[in-house]
Amino acid sequence: MTRTDQDDTGTDRRLVLLVGLVVVSAGIAAVISIREISTHGLPTFDDLTTAAKLTFLVVVGATVSVRIRIRSTPHGISWTEVPILTGLAFAPIPWVILCTGLGIAIARAAVRLAPLKLAFGVAKDMLLATAAGLVFLLLDWSWSPERPLSERILPLIAAYLVVVVLDEALTLPVISLASRVSLGKLFSGHWDLRLASGIARLLVILAILLILQADLSLLLIIPPLVLSLHLAYSARLRSRAERDAWQRLARATDALNDVDLNQVLRTAVQSAVDLFSADRVEVTRYDGGRTIRGDSTSVDLDGTAQEPLPSTGTIITTALQGHDGIEIGLLRLWFPGPVQLSERERYTLHTFASALCTAIRNASAYAELTRVADEHAHAASHDVLTGLANRRHLLERGTERLDRRHTDGLAAVLLIDLNHFKEVNDTLGHPSGDRVLIEVADRLRAVAGPDDLVARLGGDEFAILLTGLPAPAVATHRAERLLAVLHEPIELDGMRISVEASGGIAIAPNTGGMAELLRRADVAMYQAKRGGLRLASYAASRDTADVGRLTLSGDLSRAVAERQFTVDFQPIVDLGTGTVVAAEALARWQHPTHGTIDPLRFLDAVERSGLLPAFTAAVLDQAIGAADEWQAAGFALTVAVNVSPRSLLDASFPEVVLARLDDHELPPERLVLELTENLTLSQLEVVDRVLGQLRDAGVRLALDDFGTGYSSLSVLSRIPVHELKIDRTFVMAMETSAEAVAVIRSTVDLGRSLDLLVIAEGVESEPQRRALWELGCTAGQGHLFARPMPSPRVLAALRRGADGRAGALAPPLHDEGAVIRLSPGRRTGPRQPDRLPHLPA
Repeated sequence: MTRTDQDDTGTDRRLVLLVGLVVVSAGIAAVISIREISTHGLPTFDDLTTAAKLTFLVVVGATVSVRIRIRSTPHGISWTEVPILTGLAFAPIPWVILCTGLGIAIARAAVRLAPLKLAFGVAKDMLLATAAGLVFLLLDWSWSPERPLSERILPLIAAYLVVVVLDEALTLPVISLASRVSLGKLFSGHWDLRLASGIARLLVILAILLILQADLSLLLIIPPLVLSLHLAYSARLRSRAERDAWQRLARATDALNDVDLNQVLRTAVQSAVDLFSADRVEVTRYDGGRTIRGDSTSVDLDGTAQEPLPSTGTIITTALQGHDGIEIGLLRLWFPGPVQLSERERYTLHTFASALCTAIRNASAYAELTRVADEHAHAASHDVLTGLANRRHLLERGTERLDRRHTDGLAAVLLIDLNHFKEVNDTLGHPSGDRVLIEVADRLRAVAGPDDLVARLGGDEFAILLTGLPAPAVATHRAERLLAVLHEPIELDGMRISVEASGGIAIAPNTGGMAELLRRADVAMYQAKRGGLRLASYAASRDTADVGRLTLSGDLSRAVAERQFTVDFQPIVDLGTGTVVAAEALARWQHPTHGTIDPLRFLDAVERSGLLPAFTAAVLDQAIGAADEWQAAGFALTVAVNVSPRSLLDASFPEVVLARLDDHELPPERLVLELTENLTLSQLEVVDRVLGQLRDAGVRLALDDFGTGYSSLSVLSRIPVHELKIDRTFVMAMETSAEAVAVIRSTVDLGRSLDLLVIAEGVESEPQRRALWELGCTAGQGHLFARPMPSPRVLAALRRGADGRAGALAPPLHDEGAVIRLSPGRRTGPRQPDRLPHLPA
């Protein structure tokens, strides 16, 4: 037996006991009344006539009732107090009690009530008549004209109040048990109408008694009077019921407006129970076959329906159908007894089902969008093959951990490189190599601590961010454990393959952040490889940075002579239109032994080697040459080149720049030299003449990574640049950091006040693009539009365009003509107009 069945059994038992108590009490009153009548002998003709009139009045008062349905149980609200109290005015109490029982029995039997309801209705009204008669006896009441009006009315009011209170006390608990609706809810429902109806019935009783005092034969006008008042009351009650029903429907449909599908379904079940006065409600979706079932207080089924709704009673089913006619599920209402919905209830059910269908679709769409967004976010921060974090995620998490290192202990990075992994790929093929990488990732993930982060940086290189270290020695111990699991052979197609690895570990430094920590771990790893060790710890005294600088310096002359330095270009896009307006030149060293070397690893060596002028000239030549090729193809883009502060100390630097511009016949305003903020004021005194010559010639200047240095405004006040570039760290953090947004907003406002072009770096998502545009930033670059690429690929991308627009890499944020851009003005001094470069149609 289920909990619901047990509850129903308990409810039925209490209901039968309560009804039985009322019936027994009424039976006692009937027996006493019969004995009292029999003591006066046989009834006379007048007695029988009066009894017939009184019974007729009771039948009329009980027949003109307002029918309401609570759950599946119909109930009637009648005017039986009127004939009871009226009858007590001209008939003996025993006759009134018996005639009340007879009249109620005739009226209730005519509508074929269930035996239990019939017995309760007859017994309850007989008890009401008994209670009113006892009040009249106690107060020595009579409707005699000789008595003062106050002595006649006050006892009548007292008797009426007793009847009303007793009626509520007997009826409401029975209805509550029969319909399983709380007693408090029944008592508070329509209390104002019940109060108004009670006062009206009292006035009717007084009016009837006054009429009957004048002429007892006027008794026949009482039924039409009661019927008229009943119709008025019924109309008002129906109006109130309809208004309440629409209000409940409005609240129910509003409650469905939630993005959580589980909450939508649970709200639908509980709202429908109250809205349609059903005992249970069930919602079934075709997609997945999920069913949720419950009542107004709880949900007892959420999943695949194992047991259907009870076959007894009434089940009303309606389809969850949208305006497009597509059904997505079913809504079922269950009532334990026979129920037929009214026309208004059927329309309400249709409206509710349509609103529920829309809410389910909206919540499902939101869930799908959230899932796709989570997948994209995961894909952007994790390695596709192994599922580990990628370099970007490692840098972000590492930066967060380093910010809390004073409270969370030490942090370290273990960098692992697989030895001879290339032989696995060459011998067994790349699929087998992928399986080896996956196995390595699984082993590292299994041994790493719960707060550690395992990442794949690319190829066969892995990194583990170790956090919460109490001492540096603990980092070495944990690194040994991680490397040990990789020396166990790997089963691959029946073969046992030994994978050896070298690792380097470094404790987080006080300065330099995550980038410096990774560099030190890389240094330690190469120390381990060169020394034939499994693990090496970083030691400042053996930092290969100085040794590497000497080695690189020896290779630089050959690199310049053999044109090993190449330039990639990252497009800069108008954020509003998606049109490419410029490109930033990024140097790369294609080393014959070490492959592609990032500028961070060789720029310092270049600056110290004395080959900086040759390196700068090579980069300028390729950048300006690419801009010349783009212009010849019809794309007049500006090209931006980063300039070392040391180059600005060279008095011949302007001549080198202008010579390259003349060689390629490129207008000076098509070149932007990007300066870093690490220029000190003393250096500015020296470079001011160099920058002045470049400005006078028409070359544009930009302040790179604005906001990250200590002297941004000082540098800006000394160098009237044309452009400001917002550092990528602020753009990446703007969605979660109010401080980052504040820095971007202040930079844009500063640029607007000084008529400067503001460019945002590191734009990687459409929300970032739109947020920057709304803040007033007009240009940006980043992976959202394009990654750095060689010049021919840039030209191909420009020709291919986006949305059929050559020269564009993204769709516009607004329809053409919807937004009017105000062109920036001019700064005083020998400057060119500050504007976004224009692409030909």
